[in-house]
Amino acid sequence: MASEPWLRFCTVSLDWAAQAVDPRYHLRMNSAPINSPAAPAAAGGYSQALEVQGVQRFLFISGQIPESVNGEVPEGFRAQARLVWANVLAQLEAAGMSINNLVKVTTFLSSREHAIANREARQEALGTHAPALTVIIAGIFDEKWLLEIEAIAAA
Repeated sequence: MASEPWLRFCTVSLDWAAQAVDPRYHLRMNSAPINSPAAPAAAGGYSQALEVQGVQRFLFISGQIPESVNGEVPEGFRAQARLVWANVLAQLEAAGMSINNLVKVTTFLSSREHAIANREARQEALGTHAPALTVIIAGIFDEKWLLEIEAIAAA
């Protein structure tokens, strides 16, 4: 009798696990930009806020750096930005997601001088998708890195 609650828990857990891999149980994520007229307009391909509904899971992507799998860091901001976005995309794909699942992106730039190139690289990577966004000018861990991007995705 003492093991009965444990068995019930296991049964519920197994049912939940079966639902997690069964596509009939997957909800479609809906997101809608929120851009209040009572605040400054978003400029540069992002949303002031992004409301997300119907989410079953979140993916928190740690800061992705401009380093290839073999440890190489390309020269120049644009090459580094393309590599960082490729690394973000690799994490999304490993979780079965895409760029369209991004709901929040935080970019750390080593210098304000990279702001315009960063916007162009972001627009190249995201297309028309406009997640919530923050850009921070900050000292970055490795002097060779000109940017780092962390993100949150939902599905």
